[in-house]
Amino acid sequence: MSTSNHVIASETKQSPAAEVEIATVCCADLAMTSGPSHVLTFLRSHLPTFLPSCFLAFLALSIAGCQQPQKQTPKVVVGDHATTIEDLALRLGLRIEERDDAFVVLKNAANTVIIFTHTEGRFFVNGKPMGPVGEVKRQGGTLYVPDFLIPQIRRYLRSAAPPPVVRPSPLKPKALVVIDPGHGGQDPGTISPGGLYEKNINLQVAQRVAGLLEQKGLGVVMTRRDDRFIELEERADIANRRNADLFVSIHSDSAPNRSVQGFTVYVARAGSPDAFRAAGAISQAMAGTGSDSHGIREADYKVLVQTSGPAVLVELGYLSNSQDAARLRDPAYQNRLAQAIANGILTYIR
Repeated sequence: MSTSNHVIASETKQSPAAEVEIATVCCADLAMTSGPSHVLTFLRSHLPTFLPSCFLAFLALSIAGCQQPQKQTPKVVVGDHATTIEDLALRLGLRIEERDDAFVVLKNAANTVIIFTHTEGRFFVNGKPMGPVGEVKRQGGTLYVPDFLIPQIRRYLRSAAPPPVVRPSPLKPKALVVIDPGHGGQDPGTISPGGLYEKNINLQVAQRVAGLLEQKGLGVVMTRRDDRFIELEERADIANRRNADLFVSIHSDSAPNRSVQGFTVYVARAGSPDAFRAAGAISQAMAGTGSDSHGIREADYKVLVQTSGPAVLVELGYLSNSQDAARLRDPAYQNRLAQAIANGILTYIR
């Protein structure tokens, strides 16, 4: 939409009769400037919104014979009571949006003003004709208008909301993530048909995740860094005592049906919106590893229920499935899983 089209249409919806009146006045103002060619240009630019009004206005002008105006030269001499259009805009808190030989468009966040700059031209505020412009003069490329327009226009302007004060955002304190490698010590977790222990896979991937997060400047606490047994309540308490931003427990799954494979992300049934948001970010990132996704599921695992902050549990894959077990044994695949989990955590923390 052109600027002048927006100006005439205004932010305020007019009645059909008012639209015809406004369009008629504008066509007449333009006809006074440079004849029918200028009127036709104006109509073409405004037809998308004001087709009925502009057509009726042009028809009315044609019948009245105003499409053949007598050009008149402005008579005002620049003096103490004239001001430049730039100064007028500045003093009214407006900016010059568009200008040509026939009119000038001024705008701010709440107002649109159009000033027709020929003899007997009028000014419009937010789509409504408000009064005559008075005499104008051009000297070189400078346009002078009567300074009495400033208070006359100001009285019709809407109050614009003050621009928001932009303050630098305070630096977010260093985020803390607790990474919990499931099982450990005398608790091996599930064991693959080939003898692969879950506790070892969990620790290997968790250590990689922790390293990636630390490289990005996050604070990381691991519930265990070696093969030791830690009670479930203690794991949750580690996160609670440190008021962790996120708790992520890492596990490997098993199922009686050995054809089942893929990863799953769990959240407690009464998990917080932040917990579900974190789970969604991690699940989406892990979908890029090539593993089948079982999506986000709800389960009241003790480490999820007893952690006061956002908490998720990630099942990396099924050790009961030969393909998943082979992949989980592969250090390169472990790296892919760790990178995906880290990326999901970083997305959530941001």
